[in-house]
Amino acid sequence: ERSNLAGVRHILLVLSGKGGVGKSTVCTELALSLRRSGKKVGILDVDLCGPSIPRMFRVQDNDVHQCDSGWVPVFVDQEKSIALMSIGFLLEKPDDAVVWRGPKKNALIKQFVADVAWGELDFLIVDTPPGTSDEHISTVEALRPYKPLGAILVTTPQAVAVGDVRRELTFCKKTGLRVLGIVENMSGFVCPHCSECTNIFSKGGGEELAKHAGVPFLGSVPLDLQLSRSLEEGGDFIQEFPKSSAFPALTHIAQQILAAASQRSS
Repeated sequence: ERSNLAGVRHILLVLSGKGGVGKSTVCTELALSLRRSGKKVGILDVDLCGPSIPRMFRVQDNDVHQCDSGWVPVFVDQEKSIALMSIGFLLEKPDDAVVWRGPKKNALIKQFVADVAWGELDFLIVDTPPGTSDEHISTVEALRPYKPLGAILVTTPQAVAVGDVRRELTFCKKTGLRVLGIVENMSGFVCPHCSECTNIFSKGGGEELAKHAGVPFLGSVPLDLQLSRSLEEGGDFIQEFPKSSAFPALTHIAQQILAAASQRSS
């Protein structure tokens, strides 16, 4: 029997030991950057208690439908270049809390991996919740047969966040998941008037951690008002703001992922 992931060429996980560092932001902008490079992308949102991906693409009111091979993902455009699956589409009301114990969460994650009819995709990006426990183990175990390309770890520059991401590196090592690199998000604020960069959350923690752990440093993404607004409104930041301060960092991260994928394919 053909698996629903048989048409997916590369699977990426976006991880962090800490909440609020911007995993969903990185997933969203990575998907938009890869689409700009002509790729078809899916995002599987396994952050069951805080599903923000539907809102970031302004499709939170869409419903998931069934087909012969399972759930049909929600497409963000007519070309079907970005497909999404999230528990956010399955809740009766958007404000409903997911008050579930581990086994029920794990069962849904396995169902998401097995029962979503993704079709042909170049990349499937998996947006995970904070931490290194139930949901992460279930996700990695369920995806293992499909040989994921690897994981991107997201941190902010301050020592507290970097310490939590260090634990995520240990998780990747223990589960045999390749680390594609570390992204330092919210890395300074560039003033839109004078272009001066202020390091609100200190500086360089992510790069230092990457050096210490011997993994690639994928780049620093500054705080950017245009990026924040675009995420709030569900816009295409990559298309609309090529001159913004965060644009070069985000597109550079996507180029490195494309390079890793092409290296694996050759």
